[in-house]
Amino acid sequence: MKCELFNELNEAQKKAVMHTSGPSLILAGAGSGKTRVLIKKVVNLIKNDKVPQSSIILITFTNKAAGEMKERLYKEEVTIGFVGTFHSFCVRVLRRYGAVDGIGSNFVIYDRDDQENLIKKVLVDQDIDKRYTGNFFLGRISSAKDELISPEKYAEMFKDFIGRMVGPVYSAYQKRLEKNNAVDFDDLIYKTVMLFDKHPEILDKYHQQFKYILVDEFQDTNFAQYQLTRQLGKKENNVTIVGDFSQSIYSWRGAQIRNLEKFKENFENCETFYLKENYRSTQNILDFAYNVINQNHTHPILKVFTQKGRGELVEIEKLDNEEYEGLYVAGQIENLVQGGECKYQDFAVLYRINAQSRAVEESFLHMGIPYVLIGGTRFYERKEIKDLLSYMRLVMNPDDEISSDRAVKIGKRRFEQFEKVYELYKDKLEEADSVDILDAILLQTKYGDLYNGETEEDFSRLENIKELRVVATTHNKIGEFLEQVALVESEYSQNEKTLRQAQGKKGVHLMTLHQAKGLEFPFVFIIGLEEGILPHSRSVDDLYELEEERRLFYVGITRAMRKLFITYVGRRFAFGRSSYAQVSRFIDESRELEG
Repeated sequence: MKCELFNELNEAQKKAVMHTSGPSLILAGAGSGKTRVLIKKVVNLIKNDKVPQSSIILITFTNKAAGEMKERLYKEEVTIGFVGTFHSFCVRVLRRYGAVDGIGSNFVIYDRDDQENLIKKVLVDQDIDKRYTGNFFLGRISSAKDELISPEKYAEMFKDFIGRMVGPVYSAYQKRLEKNNAVDFDDLIYKTVMLFDKHPEILDKYHQQFKYILVDEFQDTNFAQYQLTRQLGKKENNVTIVGDFSQSIYSWRGAQIRNLEKFKENFENCETFYLKENYRSTQNILDFAYNVINQNHTHPILKVFTQKGRGELVEIEKLDNEEYEGLYVAGQIENLVQGGECKYQDFAVLYRINAQSRAVEESFLHMGIPYVLIGGTRFYERKEIKDLLSYMRLVMNPDDEISSDRAVKIGKRRFEQFEKVYELYKDKLEEADSVDILDAILLQTKYGDLYNGETEEDFSRLENIKELRVVATTHNKIGEFLEQVALVESEYSQNEKTLRQAQGKKGVHLMTLHQAKGLEFPFVFIIGLEEGILPHSRSVDDLYELEEERRLFYVGITRAMRKLFITYVGRRFAFGRSSYAQVSRFIDESRELEG
């Protein structure tokens, strides 16, 4: 059995699989077969070391990854004690033992909408300044729970103005959750760690059951998840973690890249294994990726290699502006597909911010290229865009009942302020520029105040609003502007029909770089390689944030299997005007190393 088990593994993978006693850290480069190693390690434990199947737990981050793990284990004809996410494991614990801490076994889990509705009630009760939104408080409460900070401890630790404001809200929010016998997603891990701390006899039951702990994507763990891993593994010490410093891209949601190093400090005699052979990309793509990531100096770098050959060179293209960028991407894809060597679903277009999808979507629609927007909403269907378009349509046509209903729902006070804009422009629509009308709406209604920029979602919405101003700037009159929007929306609908009738959901994949993690495609375009976009403007003054942006670019590069295209523009519309764009330092750095 042992020889047959190892047939599919290279030497480095075999060593990692054969280590079955004591802690181990597997540093797995992009595309190096880490999932295969985890599965084979489980099989080796069961079939060769005769470890009881029920004593093994395998934890990963997403339900999709957990599903893939289960499918692979099924093919190997093994079952284990638990396969799933941190959150799903903690749900089981709290359903079974949460009652000792006052959590009823029939508790409900609040999603984001539920949380927002609950925090609104708290803010009304607390009479909080309306400049501070529910998302502002939910972000800070989430961060506190990730750090295992209770409401009581929060009040002691943070005594500045923001802390004194957030503390009581956090406390009231938590009390309302408890009153409703509800938990949010952060509570699942937070309350499980607290439960194990306060009731070691419960933790001991899990020690008796689970002797081997395996955790995937460990670079993405936050403090609470790290502590949970320590709790589960501290008795037997048979903990295996898999990760890659160069693919740590989620610090904005609490992930701590240092957890990979802390693991070696907290688990004595930890053995480290390096998976460097890449099975996904060509060597030219991997060399380009290494030239980029090697500029990071705060964490170890793996130099991965492949036996697939050099492959095609990475293509870096400068375009005049974002409209030409969208046309270039569409043209390249159409030429390759028409050449007969590939299909639309072989392509992915990756970008740093959601607003960048707009120009690409419009080019695809114009050329009839089917596409699927992954993990996001098409540009003109995003909430903030539809809200502002409802105001714009009412300026043009005050009898538009549907737009009126939507505009009123945004807020009655805002609608009253909007009516002042309508009175100002109703008799001079012919001479007024669309961008001036849009700016007046934004200024008068203070619509942007709904998104204070405290969260990644808020930043994305504000960037989408700026992109709508770009459309308004390029279509000067409000009639032209709304006509352009209507035509694009009509093409959306027609494109959907084409997809359903001819190709189902098989089209070019559009997504952010964050959403691309864990995926692979034969052909990849990464667009907008400019200062202020990638790296993002918020990161350029902080070394650690800048290095995370570089890791994000690295993740995007290593999604490509056969060919990688990089684009940037000479001029880009921003804040309603065209300005010179500067090529990303990441491109300049890689060129210097090549040269």
